[in-house]
Amino acid sequence: MRLVVLINTIIVFLFFMQPVKLWHIKTKQISPVILVPGDGGSQIEAKINKPSVVHYICQKISNDYFSLWLNMELLVPLVIDCFIDNLKLNYNNVTRTTSNQPGVDIKVPGWGNPFVVEYIDPSRASPGSYFSDIGNMLVNDIGYVRNLSLRGAPYDFRKGPSENEEFFAKLKTLVEETYAMNNNTPVTLLAHSMGGPMTLIMLQRQSQEWKDKYINSFITLSAVWAGSVKAIKVFAIGDDLGAYFLRESVLRTEQITSPSLGWLLPSKLFWKETEILIQSNLKNYTLNDLQQYFIDINVPNAWEFRKDNEKYQLNFTAPGVEVHCLYGNKVQTVEKLYYKPGIAIDGYPQLVSGDGDGTVNIRSLEACMHWQKSQKQKIYYQDFPGVDHTNILRNNDTLTYIKKVLKV
Repeated sequence: MRLVVLINTIIVFLFFMQPVKLWHIKTKQISPVILVPGDGGSQIEAKINKPSVVHYICQKISNDYFSLWLNMELLVPLVIDCFIDNLKLNYNNVTRTTSNQPGVDIKVPGWGNPFVVEYIDPSRASPGSYFSDIGNMLVNDIGYVRNLSLRGAPYDFRKGPSENEEFFAKLKTLVEETYAMNNNTPVTLLAHSMGGPMTLIMLQRQSQEWKDKYINSFITLSAVWAGSVKAIKVFAIGDDLGAYFLRESVLRTEQITSPSLGWLLPSKLFWKETEILIQSNLKNYTLNDLQQYFIDINVPNAWEFRKDNEKYQLNFTAPGVEVHCLYGNKVQTVEKLYYKPGIAIDGYPQLVSGDGDGTVNIRSLEACMHWQKSQKQKIYYQDFPGVDHTNILRNNDTLTYIKKVLKV
């Protein structure tokens, strides 16, 4: 008993004799993290007062905002038609902007809150899990605190950078705010897929002095640095989002209205303009022929989306911060569309595959390596063979890598 009292006395004495040293140990800061999602990685809510609906079962008026993306209950047959009509955009090629459907008010909830990007389905249903494995690892294994040292930066992923100026300004402010909330500790930006180039745009606009002060590192997962041939495929036939119960052709109705899809078309910086991307027995299409291809498949706005956003893709200057570029490879990834003889150009092509992560081609995933000679900050890159575009968010090796970077 006396020994315990003596030890406690010594501890108290040491505490008051060396307050600075002990206080430093107690409050050592880990770099706060901001999660930046990719295409489809943010929750979307809608409030409606529609003049008309596409189906008699569709809701015409809502008294308040409801979960639109991702709401699994809206993806069932017939009801999905209501969902698509509420989510799709209308493009004005004079103002070069999009608008929601008449009577549909859209908002992206939860700015700064990691929950809305950890789960894109607010009910936390398994199919709607997004950054959740990473978030749980940071909280449970390292000691991060949600809404303090772990933040989220959701945005309207349907729109390209030309319509997301507010996001770039808000992300800069969120970095500064998170830095201050965490005892002036530089922030780590952790982005997935389209979130990589979205974050890059924000960083390119800041002074080096600002980046040196506020940014610890930039961790990217499956970043679409230079676009993807899959974007052409989606314009042509749609994408089922990996869900067997969803039809590509049905979802395509909404997907082809998103300017962000035009931004994600293959970049001239990494694809040769003579490279054949769409092949048929009547005509072949290269990057130079994309406008005509989109006319031929009756989605002319796709070319307008590209024109509005291509300048952001062609500005591939280095971010000026430490980068950790993580990506999967050796997964079959579409690199060409082939229309067999007898198949009309607006029909269903055969998908010719090459290397990538199942969504993004390898040359786009590895484009970050080109910054090695153009900035003094280190560029680290790591491939994960067999890991696809979304599973990189929950792959154990990925989580281990992230943990090591943040615990340094």
